Amino acid sequence: MKNKKLSIYLCILLIVQVIFVQWISNYPSIIEKYYSNGIYLFTSKFFRILLGWLPFSFGDLLLLIFILYFFRSLYKLIKNRFKNSLEKLLHFIAIVSLFYGCFYWFWGFNYFREPLTTNLGISQQKYSTEQLATVTKKITSELNNIHLKIAKNDSVLIQNPYSQKEMYQKAIDGYTNLAKEYPQLAYQYASIKSSLMSLLQTYNGTSGYLNPFTGEAHVNDMIPKTGYPTTICHEMAHQIGFAAENEANFIGYLAALANDDIYFKYAAYRMAFGYLINELRRHDKEIHKTIIKSVNKGVLKDYRASSEFWNRYENPIEPLLKKGYNSYLKANKQTKGIQSYNYVVDLIISYEQK
Repeated sequence: MKNKKLSIYLCILLIVQVIFVQWISNYPSIIEKYYSNGIYLFTSKFFRILLGWLPFSFGDLLLLIFILYFFRSLYKLIKNRFKNSLEKLLHFIAIVSLFYGCFYWFWGFNYFREPLTTNLGISQQKYSTEQLATVTKKITSELNNIHLKIAKNDSVLIQNPYSQKEMYQKAIDGYTNLAKEYPQLAYQYASIKSSLMSLLQTYNGTSGYLNPFTGEAHVNDMIPKTGYPTTICHEMAHQIGFAAENEANFIGYLAALANDDIYFKYAAYRMAFGYLINELRRHDKEIHKTIIKSVNKGVLKDYRASSEFWNRYENPIEPLLKKGYNSYLKANKQTKGIQSYNYVVDLIISYEQK
């Protein structure tokens, strides 16, 4: 009886929570001051200290246990011919209520904070094709130069020599350097891990994710190593409270660029070039072709190898998963959905012009 009453209370609480989240999402200044720079700073550090020392993902294990519990409960419900189905439904909604609350209080309210441009003092404006082309040419030049420093030959494909664990450690150095210019981007108490579900992530087309319930940053350890550093830095940006994907991309770019390690710098320019050149193709195909011709052959080989890697894991389920993720992002004030990642171009151009 007590359990039934508790389930009813939690079901009611879910309705209250949904209303509260919808209301508070309209007040980014409150979120910024009291949550992102208040509550979240303490809870995120607590979880990173608590779980960061573990050599495996505690969050992935929790997720596996939850999935097994869900299917076990579903099996028992069907086996018992849906006996006490209403009570079971109340119990399920009660669990959803707990997860919903934990998601937003542990991390999710960061979706509604003030824009990163306000935080960093960058003026983000609409850019012209000329501005896009200028910045793309600059990044292309930097990418070619850093590639040549590593490979000593413009036709050689770069091989990142580090292990995943070495890159997790090196990524922290980039944030340490970046914090000298932007103290609000300081990173403490590392909790960065290879995902136990890397194969599944590869099939659904994702490179990494942050577990909002445990604060652990996860990286798909199967992805090509040349892009690994920026993926790590992207997930670390989520850990310090920047939920929007374009903002995490931009901070990841800055952190990799600020790193003293040349392979991290290469990854930064590699990522920026990828987004910029794709955007330029939509604006002016002729300039796009001209710039592509100026890219080192070794760099183009790198992009081709990465594309071939992802093509090997294409499957009919992936588009459905991305559609679901797209809806999730839109529900959390990222109106462009998955396309939000691409809006890092606006931030890169604004930063380069600054």
